[in-house]
Amino acid sequence: MAKTTAQVIREITEEHLTKRGGLLLGQCVTAVGWIGGSVPDCKGIVEIPMTDVAAPGFAVGVALMGKRPIFVVRYQGFMWYNASSIVNYAARARAVWNRPCPVFVRAIGMEGNGIGHTASSCLHSIFMHPPGLPVAAPMTPKEYLSVWEHFLSHDDPIYVSEHRRSFSLSEELPDHVDPLATITVMAISAGRLNAEEARAQLLKEGIPINLFHLVWLKPFRPPESLLASLKRTGLGLVVDSDFEIAGASRSIAYELMHETGAKVFALGLEDRVCGVAAAVENITPSAIRIASRVKELLTGAATPSLVAA
Repeated sequence: MAKTTAQVIREITEEHLTKRGGLLLGQCVTAVGWIGGSVPDCKGIVEIPMTDVAAPGFAVGVALMGKRPIFVVRYQGFMWYNASSIVNYAARARAVWNRPCPVFVRAIGMEGNGIGHTASSCLHSIFMHPPGLPVAAPMTPKEYLSVWEHFLSHDDPIYVSEHRRSFSLSEELPDHVDPLATITVMAISAGRLNAEEARAQLLKEGIPINLFHLVWLKPFRPPESLLASLKRTGLGLVVDSDFEIAGASRSIAYELMHETGAKVFALGLEDRVCGVAAAVENITPSAIRIASRVKELLTGAATPSLVAA
């Protein structure tokens, strides 16, 4: 049986802690299911207090001492509190002090289920702004392994935007190219799973789309197949689990428009606070919402502004 993403993360972590002398630091790591079964029960785990400000400082200090720590934040919503040491020290250490600070930041996105405004959503976009910090959003086992291997072979810190929905995945998510498609859809994080559902639904309605799965957000190096698809269809949509305004989806759409000349739109979280009740949650655009947006774009009825769910 193929391994799940959570199993791959657990194996990677165990090897790093037991054979490479690494450390894993995080809040409540060993509680509540060992973070979706993605953390092994072994030596090298450091439980840190729920201070949110001191924790990343510990991780940065460990990295500066050559330990290559894994720093785990259970909910990406908490990254607002954890950002300072990662952005101001880890990401700038090489440029300012010529000192590498390789921290592997596991920022785990979770949404829905009434978790509310503080913990909810993905926040990879804000970490694309500062220099010196690569950003990736792997979802599948092989993708996660490739990101980890990049970390081991480079001295930069890295922000890994995970999503809880990826933990149970065991199959890869290949791109889909249809010669009859008239729109190119690119998806990030959990938006990839919903985009797959939207593609299947649209195909039943006789609307083929090209679908590309994005893993590396920064640096963003689109494959030639993606660029060729956009140049042919002349129309694109970037779907994300993060906020749309000033977010990764609009940034990538902007880059692709200039590189290909196609009209590329964005679709992410709405510009509003997430509530606890299901009716007021602000989560990854659903398959229905993605399909609806695609049809609006194809008929020329959509605008660059946010479209309500």
